[in-house]
Amino acid sequence: MSGFDTDAEPADSRAPVRLWDWPIRLVHWSFVLLMPALWWTFRSGRMETHELLGYITLGLLVFRIFWGFAGGSTARFSAFVKGPRAVARYARSLFGEPGEPVVGHNPLGGWSALVLLGLIISEVGLGLFAQDTDGIVSGPLTRYVSYEIADRARDLHELGFNLLLGFIALHVAAILFYLLVKRDNLVGPMITGQKRMAALPSPPTFAAWRRIAIGAVLGAGAAWWVSLGCPL
Repeated sequence: MSGFDTDAEPADSRAPVRLWDWPIRLVHWSFVLLMPALWWTFRSGRMETHELLGYITLGLLVFRIFWGFAGGSTARFSAFVKGPRAVARYARSLFGEPGEPVVGHNPLGGWSALVLLGLIISEVGLGLFAQDTDGIVSGPLTRYVSYEIADRARDLHELGFNLLLGFIALHVAAILFYLLVKRDNLVGPMITGQKRMAALPSPPTFAAWRRIAIGAVLGAGAAWWVSLGCPL
């Protein structure tokens, strides 16, 4: 998911820097399209399409988790999940003197991306065990739980999506804050992959194509296996 990446630099000291690889951008914008599509298919009763979109989301999640360990430097969880001191220090800098340029997610944006990812994982997981009120339409893993648990999973699935929508609204508000107050466009780099920044002593590194292929196979394979009910 995208985060809040860096404070703006003076235009005369900046050059284009490749910031985000295309797998990260593809996953990000896929989630942007999938969230309203999942909401609409559920509300309109198009459950077969809703389930299909859920499996696509699951595959993307598996790929993103894999990419968080095997991807380029800006994609890795170890690069942007920081401790409370780093988060507090960055938060203080938002309304003071800008600090050093941050390549990728800054400490606040890293946690924002992680929370969004966790909420989507929870939603997909609950959907796999959920059933409708009549017990006719159900997720592929309901056979492993009781009727009562499947009912509870449905209720939590609906509640969780509302929480997800609320956090997405906060995420969009933060992007607008950076654009209007900090004069820092975070959307453009997530489209083009590049951002104009001051010269960096250590530019981002990116993963090889074979890792992309491995992640794609893992994501597609996991989604297919779960759609069959996780047979052993």
